[in-house]
Amino acid sequence: MLEPTNLETTFGSDISSSTSIQLLLFVDERPSSYEHIQKIQHYFKQLKADFLYQLQVIEISKQPHLVEHFRLVATPALVKVSPEPRQIFVGSNIVNQLRKWCPRWQLALKENRPDANNNGQIQKVISPNPINSLSHSVELMQLSDQIFCLNQEKEELIRQIKFKNQVLAMLAHDLRSPLTAASITVETLEIAQNHQNPQRSAELKEELYQQARKQFRIMNCLITDILQASQTMETELAIHCHDVLLLQVLCEEILEQYTNLFKEKSLVLVRDIPQDIPRVYADEKLIRQVIVNLLDNAIKYTPLGGKVTVSILHRTTQKVQLSVCDTGPGVPKEKQEKIFEGYFRLKRDQEKEGYGLGLSLCRKIIRAHYGQIWVDSVLNKGSCFQFTLPVCRQ
Repeated sequence: MLEPTNLETTFGSDISSSTSIQLLLFVDERPSSYEHIQKIQHYFKQLKADFLYQLQVIEISKQPHLVEHFRLVATPALVKVSPEPRQIFVGSNIVNQLRKWCPRWQLALKENRPDANNNGQIQKVISPNPINSLSHSVELMQLSDQIFCLNQEKEELIRQIKFKNQVLAMLAHDLRSPLTAASITVETLEIAQNHQNPQRSAELKEELYQQARKQFRIMNCLITDILQASQTMETELAIHCHDVLLLQVLCEEILEQYTNLFKEKSLVLVRDIPQDIPRVYADEKLIRQVIVNLLDNAIKYTPLGGKVTVSILHRTTQKVQLSVCDTGPGVPKEKQEKIFEGYFRLKRDQEKEGYGLGLSLCRKIIRAHYGQIWVDSVLNKGSCFQFTLPVCRQ
């Protein structure tokens, strides 16, 4: 603790503290702090000026909220809190800095004080509590910080509610189209049962079955998007990490399930998946979700006859990188970071299924694994989404 010291507050008679210089001296518990206090107090005692001052000494361990409020990074630190503008002096040469600034403060007080009638005399009053004279200001600072935080929380809640209402409205609208198409398909199947030509009837049924499956898949994607968002967007992910012995096997398994989707759009699938990739430390279920999401996007945005490339690279001894690249329209450079935000969609995607939540979930999952996810893209040439995972230590 600091040794006892006279903590002086200087007032002029019948003059409010609003017409004086209010200073806070922040010190820590080092022995040198006592020397800094004495030097600064000695400087003010020697002043022969007609301006008033209040000097308050504050131990940072007792008033940490003030340290945070003024964003102090070193001690000793002298803060002029009033009158505005606020100034902060840091370091061992505070007295030298005061010699430069006190005359300017003196002149400012003379210009702004209409009845400086103390005849140049400085009256010194010993303050038993160094914080009392500024306690009201401190309370206002704390209240201001609290109000600021509450306003931020309020804005975030309003944004979330507005977004959820918007998503629910879109979901109700978007489900209507595939439901109507699926209903028409079922009715057409009933008609096809009575078709006179058995061969044509079989071909028609197969087409209708495919159409029905497509519509149901669209509905499933829409609902899955919303459910995943409600489960993970506003809550902490429950990560159950274990050794994913073969990430390449997981990737091949997922690609096998997408065979029909690639055929439907006549897409070329290029695999660059070495078999000697080291194990990664991850939650297999969540990483599967990331890969599926990236593949869904690649298929969605790649035009008929385009190409999708899936590759895995052992970048360093600590990271494995998985990439999903397409030959779609690409992402503008200025939007490449925003597409990973939960409330952002590119203008071109307004008519496409989904709500732009997938990539934000992917980023949350990868960050929870201490990895990184990003996109490299060139307009009209394609995009390459990539993420890294930590290698499992042997």
